[in-house]
Amino acid sequence: MAAPTLRDVARHAGVSVRTVSNVVNGYAAVADGTRARVQASIDLLGYRPNLLARHLKQGRSRIIGLVVPELDVPYFAEIARLIIAEAQTRGYTVLIDQTDGDARRERELIAVHAHALSFDGVIVSPLALTADDLGERRSGLPLLLLGEKLFGSGADHVAIDNVAAAREVTGHLLDLGRRRIAAIGVQPADSTGTASLRALGYRTALRDAGVGADESLVLAAERYHRSDGAAAMAELLGRPDPPDAVFCFNDLLALGALRVALSRGLRVPEDIAIAGFDDIEDGRYSTPTLTTVAPDKALIARYAVEQLVERIESDAGHGPLEIRTPHRLVVRESTGGG
Repeated sequence: MAAPTLRDVARHAGVSVRTVSNVVNGYAAVADGTRARVQASIDLLGYRPNLLARHLKQGRSRIIGLVVPELDVPYFAEIARLIIAEAQTRGYTVLIDQTDGDARRERELIAVHAHALSFDGVIVSPLALTADDLGERRSGLPLLLLGEKLFGSGADHVAIDNVAAAREVTGHLLDLGRRRIAAIGVQPADSTGTASLRALGYRTALRDAGVGADESLVLAAERYHRSDGAAAMAELLGRPDPPDAVFCFNDLLALGALRVALSRGLRVPEDIAIAGFDDIEDGRYSTPTLTTVAPDKALIARYAVEQLVERIESDAGHGPLEIRTPHRLVVRESTGGG
């Protein structure tokens, strides 16, 4: 059965289509009795206004695109939930897609699909985009990037200070007296993004403490999943001189590493301390609970939506903004905390 139209409501209420439109849009110039009769017909027929068509007629869809690498990584799922909530408070709907870090998919979602779906703007957490991609494919669409990758590309950014955060968590491990501190999560092809910055913070903390960085303890992870952390930890523990602490570049890597350490009979943190990054919910319930860096995800979401909506709704001519959000080190049982 076809959905009722404005014309159906007008016929049922015995009024003009314009009168029904005035009632639907809340215009005052409708007599109270007529308004009540039209509303009764709307309720009886189950008419629902086409909000998208209305917004498009006004020049906007009130839809924001959110593009993330992987929704099965809890950090991105949590960020997505918070962005949706922030957008709803401002009358926007969020449509989400994931790219698996594929450059072609990222380009399509900020250009071809963004325009085909009539997005008003897009929030992107990029892994493979380049500054040239943004310059060639954006076509003026308001765009905000999460994370440090592509700073200087002409787009707004919201990010934490990954170098400072990684330096802080590595310093915490050093303060515990650990000296053979491994790092899991470097990505050789990543020269500007999150992995490279966390590696820089890790190496800086070691240098500042007078501890030479042992590059054999720095392991790559193609993806930031539990299995990657488990595989890296298995490799480290198979060596004759294993580490006494491990800094993992996200919590999923750390949870995988933790599982392998415990399965080998090691005590955590007595024999080996383990720390992660992102403060996902799983780490608060693991055994032992996981020390981690906690980005202020709620603030990341708020600033991202606020800035994007400002670009959509105003003609502000200011240049691209780089917004830094805070983080904190959360010390839990995996490094000796409570």
